[in-house]
Amino acid sequence: MTALHFQSATAIARAIRDGDITARAALEHFLDRVDRLNGPINAVIVQDREGARARADAADAARVAGAALGPLQGLPMTIKESYQFAGTATTYGIPQMKDNVTQDTALAIQRLAAAGANVFGKTNVPIRLADFQSYNDIYGTTNNPWDHGRTPGGSSGGSAAALAAGLTGLEMGSDIGGSIRNPAHFCGVFGHKGTWNLIPPRGHALDDSVTPTDISVVGPLARSAFDLELALKLTAGPDLIETPGLKLDLPALEGPLSGLKIAIWASADPFCPTSAGVGARIQAVADALGRAGAQVSDKARPDISPEHTHTVFSALLSAAMAARLPEDDFRRRIAKADGAAADDMSPAVVQARWQTLRVRDWSTLNEQRNQLRWAWRRFFDDVDFLITPVMPVTAFPHDHGPEGSRVIDVDGRTVPYFNQTFWAGLAGVVYLPATVFPAGLATDGLPVGLQIIGPAYGDLRTIQLAQRLEQLGFGFVAPKGFD
Repeated sequence: MTALHFQSATAIARAIRDGDITARAALEHFLDRVDRLNGPINAVIVQDREGARARADAADAARVAGAALGPLQGLPMTIKESYQFAGTATTYGIPQMKDNVTQDTALAIQRLAAAGANVFGKTNVPIRLADFQSYNDIYGTTNNPWDHGRTPGGSSGGSAAALAAGLTGLEMGSDIGGSIRNPAHFCGVFGHKGTWNLIPPRGHALDDSVTPTDISVVGPLARSAFDLELALKLTAGPDLIETPGLKLDLPALEGPLSGLKIAIWASADPFCPTSAGVGARIQAVADALGRAGAQVSDKARPDISPEHTHTVFSALLSAAMAARLPEDDFRRRIAKADGAAADDMSPAVVQARWQTLRVRDWSTLNEQRNQLRWAWRRFFDDVDFLITPVMPVTAFPHDHGPEGSRVIDVDGRTVPYFNQTFWAGLAGVVYLPATVFPAGLATDGLPVGLQIIGPAYGDLRTIQLAQRLEQLGFGFVAPKGFD
């Protein structure tokens, strides 16, 4: 029998509802594991133990009294540090914000709590949520449970590490440049980046801002794709400002795998090549789908240019993330962009231009983005899903050097550090859903996750294909040393 800490959130909550274990006992089980196992990985960095114990006791009392029980009744869970959670600090890893204790709770977390979830802590992030690694001067460095010398990913790195180590039952992360997807890949868990604004992000902010950030989404990470579906259904749907006129009705995946057309895009060589270790797991998934009867194609592609897509994504991503910069930093970017010669196309100057786009220039890029959206729409008229890598390599060693000097080694080939956002940007820039599932271990013994991209609002379908793959054997495997 699977140990409690490695069971799915759905199974843990069911056990609590059925009385097989109390909510308090489940909570204490995870708290004990945090005490014993969190230190070397440093994933859970904020805890609300007394509040969680009171909520667990209330959940148990409600069950004894015969009250209606939520689908996540008493489930111990953690959330990414960047969510507002009343009584705790939301810092984005920025030292100047270490005392930013909020009195509100993000909408998505409110919805999970209304379903019975019991948040007992928060998990680590990189500064400003802007890295494939999770370290900052407030909380320190989070290590990958599979290899402490390697990154767990970012910016939801603490989320994925806590799940993989069995320190929590469920997680909520966020994603603008792969921040749910690359940690899920690096740590061997499931994650879902939804259609943009499908889950309202209100409360995932350093302040009281209520405007959704372009490209950015919030969403769940879990040890099972069935948990992703439950969490999505509980958190998705319009915010109060939209409820008078909007109703959610997501299509489901129906019929057998033999009725599906699935495209596989394994490498974007030479721009963003894929390592042999990752490539082998892509082939294993393609073979399994083929044996199950799906029509699998390694030739079908949306009518887009990879380089153009990456440029549009990088520009709009830079503009969106620049809103998080302090005023002085932003002014320096303006001076750098405006002071450069018109023909200066050096990376630092181009980045500064993107970060300080004028409305007219942003609108031009947005039109290019919407042309890409229509190209994807036409692609999904003929193909059900596209499966791609999340990153070109497995979890890489910690590298906290200057960002401009960082590179990634792909089987002996040096690739610029931020070229890795290519695969995340495919779905991100055009607002499409992407579900990450564990595809097995590479030859280096580290997990590989792949992403299933589907059409807009095809979130349930991409998650449900991940469920089919989970049932075919592509599921969570616990790292050694966390039994």
